[in-house]
Amino acid sequence: MKPSELRGKNGEELRKELEALLRAQFGLRMQLATQQLSNTSQLKKVKRDIARVRTIMKEKASK
Repeated sequence: MKPSELRGKNGEELRKELEALLRAQFGLRMQLATQQLSNTSQLKKVKRDIARVRTIMKEKASK
């Protein structure tokens, strides 16, 4: 997910995106714990996407 895509979304869309990413992160963590996760790099990607969304949300809140 690119930051330019996120900047085009409004606050409600960003909140929904963050919620979806947090659910995905939880699912990946559970797969990792039960040793069902084959591609562990997915965790890093989701974590970075969460950080991007939160950063954009803070940028929009400060304006």
